[in-house]
Amino acid sequence: MSLPTASHVRQQFLDFFASKGHHIVPSAPIVVKDDPTLLFINSGMAPFKDYFLGNKPAPFKRIADTQKCLRVSGKHNDLEEVGYDTYHHTMFEMLGNWSFGDYFKKDAIAWAWELLTDVFKLEKDRLYVTYFEGDKADGTAADTETQDLWRQYTTDDRILPGNKKDNFWEMGDTGPCGPCTEIHIDLRSEEERAAKPGRELVNADHPQVVEIWNNVFMEFQRLADKSLIKLPEQSVDTGMGFERLMMAVSGVKSNYDTDVFQPLIQFIAKEVGLQYTGSVVSAPLSVVSEGHQDERTTDNQQLTTQQKTDIAIRVIADHIRTIAFTIADGQLPSNVKAGYVIRRILRRAVRYAFSSLNQKQPFLYKLVPVLADQMAGIFPELKAQVPFVQRVVEEEEIAFLKTLETGLRRLDALEETTRQNGGVIDGKTAFELSDTFGFPLDLTALIAREKGLSVDEEGFKKELEQQKNRSRNAQETEQSDWVTVTEHDAPNVFVGYDHDEAPARLLRYRKIDKKGKTEYQLVLNQTPFYAESGGQIGDTGYLESPLSKVRVLDTKKENDLIIHTTLELPQDLEAEFLARPDAARRALIRNNHTATHLLQAALRQVLGSHVQQKGSLVNDKLLRFDFSHFTKVTDQQLREIEQLVNQRIRQQIPLDERRNVPIDEAKTLGAMALFGEKYGEFVRVITFDKNYSVELCGGLHVANTGSIGYFKITSESAVGAGVRRLEAVTAEAAEAYVDQQLDLLAQVREALGNPQHLLPGIEKQTEEMATLRKQIEQFAQQSLNQQKDQLVGQVKTLHGVSFLAAQVQATSADGLKTLAFNLRQAVPNLVAVLGAEIDGKPQLAVMLDDELAKGGKLNASTLVRELAKEIQGGGGGQPFFATAGGKNAAGLPAAIGKAEALVGEKLAG
Repeated sequence: MSLPTASHVRQQFLDFFASKGHHIVPSAPIVVKDDPTLLFINSGMAPFKDYFLGNKPAPFKRIADTQKCLRVSGKHNDLEEVGYDTYHHTMFEMLGNWSFGDYFKKDAIAWAWELLTDVFKLEKDRLYVTYFEGDKADGTAADTETQDLWRQYTTDDRILPGNKKDNFWEMGDTGPCGPCTEIHIDLRSEEERAAKPGRELVNADHPQVVEIWNNVFMEFQRLADKSLIKLPEQSVDTGMGFERLMMAVSGVKSNYDTDVFQPLIQFIAKEVGLQYTGSVVSAPLSVVSEGHQDERTTDNQQLTTQQKTDIAIRVIADHIRTIAFTIADGQLPSNVKAGYVIRRILRRAVRYAFSSLNQKQPFLYKLVPVLADQMAGIFPELKAQVPFVQRVVEEEEIAFLKTLETGLRRLDALEETTRQNGGVIDGKTAFELSDTFGFPLDLTALIAREKGLSVDEEGFKKELEQQKNRSRNAQETEQSDWVTVTEHDAPNVFVGYDHDEAPARLLRYRKIDKKGKTEYQLVLNQTPFYAESGGQIGDTGYLESPLSKVRVLDTKKENDLIIHTTLELPQDLEAEFLARPDAARRALIRNNHTATHLLQAALRQVLGSHVQQKGSLVNDKLLRFDFSHFTKVTDQQLREIEQLVNQRIRQQIPLDERRNVPIDEAKTLGAMALFGEKYGEFVRVITFDKNYSVELCGGLHVANTGSIGYFKITSESAVGAGVRRLEAVTAEAAEAYVDQQLDLLAQVREALGNPQHLLPGIEKQTEEMATLRKQIEQFAQQSLNQQKDQLVGQVKTLHGVSFLAAQVQATSADGLKTLAFNLRQAVPNLVAVLGAEIDGKPQLAVMLDDELAKGGKLNASTLVRELAKEIQGGGGGQPFFATAGGKNAAGLPAAIGKAEALVGEKLAG
């Protein structure tokens, strides 16, 4: 029997709700740009928050979609379950239908039942539904209306009450919320169903009795004091996990056995030469902590090799979806915020491939084309960027595989010390391996067991908790509820395209306490202040009234709500204000934003049409532009790009701005849309010469390119795999930069004695310096050879080995290392401890004969760390050679003096 295809089932859902008068909208990008409370879209309703909050009217009363979502941390953390069970995922699709002040419980429930039973043909006797039982603390009654509605479709034994945790959905700590009704399906065999009724397994984490649809009835708003108030209108927010739906309609026991995952799973299994059997662990899993999984065990069993293989394949099949789509939507892996989350997920996949599938070379990137082809019909943004996404993934894999090698060497170096300390790697060291070197705890524990060692996991937990506490304390913020000043039906109109200042009234404000600092966030009925968006920073300026002049420190968006940040409130809250952005600052920002458009067009002309924007910063000082390109931009290419931009500036091209253009019409005009940006039905098109630069953009621009004056690139660099970065300045800043470079050139001329021909003069100086440097190196080598000959004569016998401890003269750490290796070649069976003061700082080196290092009694790393205490330092290295640096050069004689007793004690032990 062939499985239903994902594309067919998805289309059935969308077609059904289109027939019910719903407008079908595309998925928003998975990466969130304008919501400070989210890094990623984590639910189907997240893109519609503004409609529920009343910040803007919904464009349609009824909407349906399939939304890319990601849950890995915080309240909705599914990461630790991924791969081990059959139904948790990092990225998932959420099918949803939405009513904004239109239909409510009756229609939502009727249509849900019709779709599941009539369209998808799910068996009615396998379905269970829930309703909210009420909550005394909140003062909310049982949702008997929902209970009664369900009685029209199923029997009372399948209509179950649910508590606040399961049947009252909340966006977050504050915001819209309401009771919900869940629909669960029992996918167990007939024998299992006969033995135990499914009603007893609803919301009990059974892998075959799972929730597939949640209908939320938004009718309340949660305030900061935890109280509830009624929303002005009732709405419906539904979410059906597409992967679980596919499991139900396919009649299988695992999401991973459906058409959603099977193409990836079969490709992985073939690529690694292993069989996927679909095995899962049946008992609850023990977990060390978020993001740091132990080698999982159940209460009564160790994972088998096949289970480890199947888990690894599922982890990779799941994670590559998250990795590929977040990169395609504009989020590159990095060490901060959203980028850090993606890097952690990617590295989790790499380490499962490394430890369970024996993949020691980059591997994940090969999955990107398979996934892109599979999703091209519904999410075409990945298909359009396959080479770029592959390049980023492969480079990340290469980097982390090197990190794993570093971690392995570090563990090898720790082995001897650990054995001496009872065979347990302490928690602090394990955490350092994880946090500093990216070497995960599960791999540390696995390798430790292979060496007959163990890891102090409780100590690791304590270190992790301390780090979390530090992070929480650094980010602690208290936010009050909004205080309404003026009631207004259509808040937050931006008028800054047409006006540099405008009258405004304060609609509401809230107080923010962060790290002991108090700020206020203000919302106006209309504002000329541009809110940070699309790479352009927010405006600063003033709100002025007869009694107040309040400084606006920044302007940002929270979803589509424009928020002005101040340190104080106006004295006269209900007055009419003059909202006045800083005009001079705004003019510089306009210059840089328009120059960014001219730059992107020039890049595509010089480098090729593959160039796509991957990030930007536009402020009053400079512009920064990140773009897809796989090689360094040459100096000649940079000159051509600069020349093109400056030509367009001198042509004084007028701005052609078109607002409220239908998105399809804008695309026919040739407007460049950015991957990862969320566009509505109507867009703003910015054109500077229809044959040169046409872009979708919401930012501020000059009226004529001549206003920019001059454009100068100041740097070119790599940001990551396949992404280059240009920084540039315009107008007065560009002139100042050129003047600085000319001043520097004049200083160089003067320093060289003002030669008639500058370049030959520099080349001559360079040649003379190279000659002198070579002579110095020769003198240094002669000195080392002389010292070596003298030191050979100082070697003594200690417990049957050749021993030397001496303070020497060396001009560099490399020189000290060279001397140590030369001594080892000259003296067999040698233990050498050398110390030197280099540039005022103490250095130690310990060298052992290979056979002595293999013997086990002596370890260079252990010896150098002990001796380094005398110079207030630390170090390490390999068993046969290790070095250390320190702060106290006066301690060198003590370190050298201590060496003989320390080595003698080790040899005698």
